[in-house]
Amino acid sequence: MQFDLQAFLDNARVPYKAHFLTSLPQADFTGFRLAAPAECDFSATPTADGAALLLCVKAQVEAECARCLEPLHRNYDFQREYLVRPQDVEDPDFELPCSKKGCLDLEELVYQELIFEVPTVLLCSPDCQGLCPVCGKKKAAGCTCRPADSAAPADARLSILKQLLS
Repeated sequence: MQFDLQAFLDNARVPYKAHFLTSLPQADFTGFRLAAPAECDFSATPTADGAALLLCVKAQVEAECARCLEPLHRNYDFQREYLVRPQDVEDPDFELPCSKKGCLDLEELVYQELIFEVPTVLLCSPDCQGLCPVCGKKKAAGCTCRPADSAAPADARLSILKQLLS
């Protein structure tokens, strides 16, 4: 969805509001995916020196726990505010995803904000112990292996380290 930010900055006298859903089909999220289309509300309000933009996003995320690989679901509900002046749109370092003609790509903006909002490491619980390196079971599910049960170091030259730790 495109919003003509340049035209809004030049001519707007009344606020603009839009509600849209986006599934971000081309998005490459590392470590998670959207469980359903993200529900988004966007508004732009003229100000004395530009515009105040507000983006509200509600998204459901699916992923695997980084430690135990169990599926997890998280809901994210956040908003971002931006103040934009006419000269900002022409700035090559402008932080919002705008085309050279001044059109703001709202789906790309949602994608960027989700990247910042969702942690790179997702856990099923803060105290997740993960999987046992010996038997592969969840440690919290009753794994009884002890570190001494593990095999010798993969490289025999490192066996001296195992003796030092004993």
